[in-house]
Amino acid sequence: MTDTSPQRRALAGRLKEVGVLVSPQWQAAVEAVPRELFLNPGVFLPAEGGQWRPVTAIGTDPDKWVQIAYRDESLTTQLDGHLTADQVSDLVSGSPTSSSTTPVTVVDMIERLEVEDGHQVLEIGTGTGYSSALMCHRLGEDNVTTVEVDPAVAARADAALETAGFSTWTVTGDGLLGHPLRAPYDRVIATCAVRRIPYTWIRQTKPGGIVLATVGGSWHYGTGLAKVTVAEDGTADGRIIGRSSFMQARSQAEVPIAGDLSARTAYADSEREAKVSPLLLEEWMPAFLAQLAAPGAHFTRATSLEGNRLLYIFDPERESFASFAENEGTWTVRQGGPLPLWDTIEQTLTAWQDARYPDITAVRLRVTQETHTYWIEGHQALRWQHHLV
Repeated sequence: MTDTSPQRRALAGRLKEVGVLVSPQWQAAVEAVPRELFLNPGVFLPAEGGQWRPVTAIGTDPDKWVQIAYRDESLTTQLDGHLTADQVSDLVSGSPTSSSTTPVTVVDMIERLEVEDGHQVLEIGTGTGYSSALMCHRLGEDNVTTVEVDPAVAARADAALETAGFSTWTVTGDGLLGHPLRAPYDRVIATCAVRRIPYTWIRQTKPGGIVLATVGGSWHYGTGLAKVTVAEDGTADGRIIGRSSFMQARSQAEVPIAGDLSARTAYADSEREAKVSPLLLEEWMPAFLAQLAAPGAHFTRATSLEGNRLLYIFDPERESFASFAENEGTWTVRQGGPLPLWDTIEQTLTAWQDARYPDITAVRLRVTQETHTYWIEGHQALRWQHHLV
């Protein structure tokens, strides 16, 4: 087996240089845990035409494999919920469903978790098990519980953790339910994105404990890293501390809108000129705000037979839509269904512009058993309350 200690030290050095690796304890973990152990049986690397090239640990030059393992990027380890790199030999198409997240993101999150010696941590989304191993090294294997919904992914992670010397608590199940048998926890960290923080995580966290999770919606962007502290009364308060992007929790993953989009938007109740360009939704903060204003919204792009750009917003559960057509720099919006989707989103975007474009880190967050509330201080129009029951 190739000794990768030089690569681990180099990785720690790069993470320190960019400012995400701060504490000596986490530095020791990064330098001790071999990332390559958590990439078996292999990875998919991006190829031309949106395809993927499988690369396996066995059959690849050891030096090349180590070079891949210590790239400063996320590495896809599963496609379409089942396919791994050892099952194919040629280029394949597919959607990533499991990956080894870039070390910058992993270490930045666990540093922000503010763990202390003896803390019990619940991790939602084991994935490859690399972040689990870092926490096991820092806290001890008996203080880490990690939950993974995919049995095959969980089995590979468990094997890798054992190989790395960590017999931790690995659980196969729905992470949205937490793991009450080992509760209460001092810290909860999610390495998947969720539409909102499940109250089960709050319930399973000790007063004074921290929950860290990527929230905001089901889009692959326009989400934020929420950090909340649990109070004695079972509520949790905090804020969005930065942008964050993870694969969505399996049960909450967005299902692409398929079929004839023109037929889906044939019966409109209103038509007008949009006051705000829908192209704003391609930017991070407006996308985050849109998903707060209309939690069930799906943003879809298409091209007409004439080559014109078309944009849509759908809310399948509320049977509502907004469709947009561009004409000489202006956008016409047609809306249909019981919920005026674009009216709701447009009001929020206008209020955000009037407030002089506050950043995502200005968003506060409060979670109770009944509600999930976001707001930006000093702006009554920038407040959203979602009822959970």
